Amino acid sequence: MDLLRRVQKALALVGLGAALASCSSNRSDQLRLGAGIALTGNAGLLGQDARTGLDLAKLQFAQLQPRLELELEDTGSDEVGATVAFRRLINAKPVAILGPSLSQQGFAVMPMADRAGIPVIGVSTTAPGIPQLGPFVARVASPVTVVAPRSLAKALQLNPGIRRVAVFFAQDDVFCTSETQIFQQAIRAKGLDLVAVQRTSVADTDFQIPITNVLRSRPQLVVISALVADGGNLVRQLRELGYQGQIVAGNGLNTPNIYPVCQKHCDGMLITQAYNPSLDNASNRDLLKLFRRGRPADAVPPQVTAQAYTGYQVVHEALAKLKGTLPKGQSLTSLPLADLRQRLLKTLLAGTYQTPLGELRFSPEGEVVQRDFSVARVSMDADGRSGRFVLQP
Repeated sequence: MDLLRRVQKALALVGLGAALASCSSNRSDQLRLGAGIALTGNAGLLGQDARTGLDLAKLQFAQLQPRLELELEDTGSDEVGATVAFRRLINAKPVAILGPSLSQQGFAVMPMADRAGIPVIGVSTTAPGIPQLGPFVARVASPVTVVAPRSLAKALQLNPGIRRVAVFFAQDDVFCTSETQIFQQAIRAKGLDLVAVQRTSVADTDFQIPITNVLRSRPQLVVISALVADGGNLVRQLRELGYQGQIVAGNGLNTPNIYPVCQKHCDGMLITQAYNPSLDNASNRDLLKLFRRGRPADAVPPQVTAQAYTGYQVVHEALAKLKGTLPKGQSLTSLPLADLRQRLLKTLLAGTYQTPLGELRFSPEGEVVQRDFSVARVSMDADGRSGRFVLQP
């Protein structure tokens, strides 16, 4: 009997140990992910696209470990608003921050997160120099140096006779000023005549005088670096004042939210796309499925929606991978927060990700490395209020 009791006791202890180990290995992590997005102001239309992407990613990853609590702050559309929002986010002690929406805001607030030792990942900040702001700064939005020249090349492919080019750019936005430099370099490199360079403001609504001045130079192609509201109004007024040539738009107009602004006059614009909705991988299928709930079956997410979704995805996948490196039973939340952030950054930059943007990885300094791009032509519906981005062959 003694032997039997000892065996039963041993089995009971083994069972108890297994149960405890199981509970420990299944211990959940609840981490906070910050996001600073422009929901108001001139960039608010672009920021709404990003918010959609974050909301969809939150749904997609809600039941997967680690659990992420999304802390969203409105940065407005200027540096002051972004600074206030990032202070709140930093004080909320997130494991990482996504955003801000604009490069000009990024130059102001990404160094704040960097100094606090918080990984900060840009989802729509494409100006040159963003990853170089600090070791904790990265982005999933490909730089304008890679993106901008593609739409110009497509315009020339469609219209080989183009020789005379005019550019408009918003002089008070750092992304627009950097993007126009890339466009202008590409224009000169192709031997085209840069017949006019017109400065505008993101606050402008009336462009009749600058447009009239530019049209005197008889451009065959107009290239615009602006944001949604000012750029959309500029496109509309260009057409209303009689310009019939090709328009190439920069990344600031890369959203269906331009439709209500330039309306039927949006038709025909060429814009480079970092997102191809026809991409056939699991991540993009998940995004499309979520996005089309309550929308038409062929609805397509805007580029910034896909980029914001991707930002959330790479952070979640890096955290999950980091979790797998910990001793069995140890949770991510057991790590000191500063240590957790550093390990997250190292894991994130070392990874390769299958995302709605295609396969992504990062350079050691945080620059995204993306392979696939395309150029879309805006095609407006007969009502002049809706349309779609049609990828060009």
